Amino acid sequence: MSSFTPVAASVALLILLLPDASRGERVAVKHTEGSAHGFLVLRTLDGSAIADGDLVQTTHGSRVTKRMVFRFKDGSAFDETAIFTEEKTFRLLTYRTTQKGPSFPHPLDMSIDVSNQRVTVRYTDDDGETKLVDERLDLPPDLANGLVAVLLKNVDRSATLQSLPIVAATPKPRLIKLEVAAVGEESFSTGLVARKAVHYVLKPVIGGVAGLVAPLVGRNPPTSHVWILGGLSPAFVKSEQPLAAGGPVWRIEAVSPVWPRALAQKR
Repeated sequence: MSSFTPVAASVALLILLLPDASRGERVAVKHTEGSAHGFLVLRTLDGSAIADGDLVQTTHGSRVTKRMVFRFKDGSAFDETAIFTEEKTFRLLTYRTTQKGPSFPHPLDMSIDVSNQRVTVRYTDDDGETKLVDERLDLPPDLANGLVAVLLKNVDRSATLQSLPIVAATPKPRLIKLEVAAVGEESFSTGLVARKAVHYVLKPVIGGVAGLVAPLVGRNPPTSHVWILGGLSPAFVKSEQPLAAGGPVWRIEAVSPVWPRALAQKR
């Protein structure tokens, strides 16, 4: 049986009637993105590794394609691709994320076409049936899906609180905002070198009556955290965030290659 209760139905109706999240200003480009290939690991908050990942970026002029993929030990898969431009400001063009496998109880495929103002979500409901939602949304020019870390490398940490709008699949697509604040620096090291990263807190905000009702039905999304290395060339260090609506908070970390011990000893 589906868990879509009368209370959940009422919340869904309230969400449909609410206005879109407030718009913010597009983030100015201070540090352009380039072609890159980074290695990632996905962990639970207690440190257990559950997936290996890659972050691959390619560029063509001012157009950047950013893809993040995780391959889980249990066979699950997470794949996220954001295509954006970086001229005077960052602007998302298209976005797609797919989530499937045991780590994602509700498989999902969401696509966003900003220029055509359309969002498509394919998902599996509680009864195992595949559903399709294809809607037109009034998407803002500063939409941040797939770009949060990129934007945080370019924001002024001394500025006042900033908001980043994103589309969340609940599973119905809904435009919400992330309130972003820099809360200080934290120390870490690479080898024998001590470094510091700026700690950003991202609080999802659901406006109106739905924001008041969501905590009562356990649908209030958790706060996320992102750490960015500052300096002349800022870099992503780690984040703690859910990868799916209603899912657990996981830690994403940048990692370095590990060579086989026998090869290292031979050299």
